[in-house]
Amino acid sequence: MIPKIEIATTAEIKSFQEQRLTELLSYVNANSPFYKALFAKNNIDIARIKTLEDLSLLPVTTKEDLQKQNDDFLCVPVHKIIDYSTTSGTLGDPVTFGLTDKDLDRLAYNEAISFDCAGIKEGDVVQLMTTIDRRFMAGLAYFLGLRKMKVGVIRVGAGIPELQWDSILKYKPTHLITVPSFLLKMIEYAENHNIDINNSSVKGAICIGESLRNQDFTMNVLSKKITDKWNIKLFSTYASTEMSTAFTECEHGVGGHHHPELIIVEVLDSTNNPVKNGESGELTFTTLGIEAMPLVRFKTGDIVQLQTDPCLCGRNTLRVGPVIGRKQHMIKYKGTTLYPPAMNDVLNDFDAIESHIIEISTNELGTDEILIKIAVKHPTAAFLQELKDHFRAKLRVTPRIEFTTNEALKPLIFNPMSRKPIHFFDNRKSM
Repeated sequence: MIPKIEIATTAEIKSFQEQRLTELLSYVNANSPFYKALFAKNNIDIARIKTLEDLSLLPVTTKEDLQKQNDDFLCVPVHKIIDYSTTSGTLGDPVTFGLTDKDLDRLAYNEAISFDCAGIKEGDVVQLMTTIDRRFMAGLAYFLGLRKMKVGVIRVGAGIPELQWDSILKYKPTHLITVPSFLLKMIEYAENHNIDINNSSVKGAICIGESLRNQDFTMNVLSKKITDKWNIKLFSTYASTEMSTAFTECEHGVGGHHHPELIIVEVLDSTNNPVKNGESGELTFTTLGIEAMPLVRFKTGDIVQLQTDPCLCGRNTLRVGPVIGRKQHMIKYKGTTLYPPAMNDVLNDFDAIESHIIEISTNELGTDEILIKIAVKHPTAAFLQELKDHFRAKLRVTPRIEFTTNEALKPLIFNPMSRKPIHFFDNRKSM
């Protein structure tokens, strides 16, 4: 069931969001020590903020603000906090987010309409292949959303292909929620143990943490590798702890759908001004309906493009395209601007590469240096040259590449303190 606001006209959606924005600003001005002080310091008269365009009159909020003044963002007494979640700490120290009972209801609603977008319906059974513990908001959100939809949930958790397949064969889930690269391990296990994957109950996977598509929405190398062997539908999602909201693809696979009742979206340039239609910039959001820790004009660090043309599914909301890269992960290498996802795509073109990491450092000239470490079964000079030539053809530059072993890479990629595989290590000196 598509919420009415998501099939309303663009003008109706804008008017709705402006009304909610007015309510939000009054709320944070009265209840958030951080925003109360920020508005006072910048002589902000919130009564002047009436339209979405007026958002540009407000300062932005950054991850650094959250890290330095975490407690000042809380708008409710501590005894009202029901759940404590933390960010994954991808770009620094983790930040704690408290959620009230009402916030958990909002989280469940967000996931329910997101999963509905991806075609999950009452009567389906979903295998949850992510952690629900360790203060991880997403795992809890998935469970709450599926429960709200009256969908069966199998909480297997992350990893262990044998356990995942035992569960699939026993409980017959229709969908999986997983990091997509893990599906390759599932396929490998099935092939080695004579499991007919295309005769299983699974018909779709909601994929988190890694991109499935190129910028033109064609399938990238990772999703092709999966679907060439396993005939299932893959759905891409984009979300973060800070926004408590998800952008999930529908069956047409042309970007994650925006839920205007939950979040206001801007895409900003380096001077915090909105980019022109169709241009890429930093995704910046303002949350709606959050009680404990609402955020106003929060900069995610993710570089994206918005899609505003109508979608065949009937929703009139904007869509977020595949993340181009993280702003703080941008690399300037031999005059070329690179982001790690583009390098991952090149490496994924080679089946011989079993695992890899990308390390960025600062050289003696003060410029970015790239070292890629790869594990392959049969390392040869010819393969290394072929890989370098492919980098040059795809990205115009060739980074330094070294052979290593799976044993050396696995502890780095699968850090027990991380919720997802780590392939990128930024060791640059702060300027």
